[in-house]
Amino acid sequence: MKILMSHPTGNQFVRALLQTLREDGLLAGFYTTVALTTETSWIRKLPGSWRTELSRRSYDLESKYIHTRPFLELLRNVLPKFGLKHFVRHENGFASLDQVYQDLDKSVATALAKLVSTSEIHAVYAYEDAALETFTAAKKLGLTCIYDLPIAYWETGRKLMEEEATRWPAWAATLGGGIYDSETKLQRKKQELELADVVVVPGDFVKHSLPEWTAGKKVIVSPFGSPKPVQLQRGKSFDRPLRILFAGSMGQRKGLADLFAAVKMLPREQVELVVMGSPQTPLSFYKTQMTDFTYESSRPHEEVLKLMQSCDVFCLPSIVEGRALVMQEAMSQGLPLLITPNTGGSDLVLEGRTGFCVPIRSPEAIAEKLQWYMDNREQTREMGKRAAEHAALYTWEKYADHIIKQLIDEV
Repeated sequence: MKILMSHPTGNQFVRALLQTLREDGLLAGFYTTVALTTETSWIRKLPGSWRTELSRRSYDLESKYIHTRPFLELLRNVLPKFGLKHFVRHENGFASLDQVYQDLDKSVATALAKLVSTSEIHAVYAYEDAALETFTAAKKLGLTCIYDLPIAYWETGRKLMEEEATRWPAWAATLGGGIYDSETKLQRKKQELELADVVVVPGDFVKHSLPEWTAGKKVIVSPFGSPKPVQLQRGKSFDRPLRILFAGSMGQRKGLADLFAAVKMLPREQVELVVMGSPQTPLSFYKTQMTDFTYESSRPHEEVLKLMQSCDVFCLPSIVEGRALVMQEAMSQGLPLLITPNTGGSDLVLEGRTGFCVPIRSPEAIAEKLQWYMDNREQTREMGKRAAEHAALYTWEKYADHIIKQLIDEV
């Protein structure tokens, strides 16, 4: 079995799967926009900020496997720095993320016929919003279509977000682009799923979001891996307020309005809410909703882990997710969880041992559990240790191995 993979921007779970496919002799090739390989050495000579950014596009692969299409993706990243944001506006900007995805999708589809005639390929593996043209061409060539859906299917997501726009109207602008997707884009998503022979998802929340008409398709559930746990320190003082960490895009899709409401129910001198992430509206909006939280901007991964080590509890009361990687990152740094089932991480919570799982849209339930953490600081620290141990059971090797084993049985 040989699999051709494509992903426009790459990420940790793409890298994990690519590496295992290559090691197992199953990788036919990888199509992306911008990529550095194990053969690239000049990156080490770049300034720190450039080096950090480009390292996110690096792959532990030989260049013979990689095919790039960088033009639109480079424009998408450069144009906003010159104030030309209208060129990358949602869907319609000529260098928008949607156009980057579709451009790569068309490129893979065009190349497939020639690739199949010169190489051994049995299946194509593509991701949401970048699969339609690839799958259409693959079907004509008799190839298996593997569809990776990393977040809840759009019908579930849109329904929940529309309800949030009504529930928290002031926060509607923070809900992200998904609620504003055009009918054309939504139809593309549906057609991609229709063409898929196999669907890969990171957790049960995404699996259960699939429409009933997909019942005949093979669905592979494979949870993401965790970072390596740190040597936990016992230096955190119980004399200071409980430090609650929220990390992610600062919007109500991730339940930030509910978290603000919950913290307001608690004695303010006993808690500190630390919010790290990307504002979806000007920061001044969030300060009108809650004046006394601590804002931390996005930063390199190692600095994120250091910030986590300074906190006591990780809270992510999301409304719609796939499986937020940040949960396992926080656990690996010794933080117990307070999450909703819609984070896709219910299996991470051993109730009362590694954290708590509360219903969505319940500031009262969030406040109740945060109060428990405040009242039980020693137990909270012990829960953090167990959280790190539990997170360590999830590895990227297991993530990729499980997917590949299931695919071998299918393709």
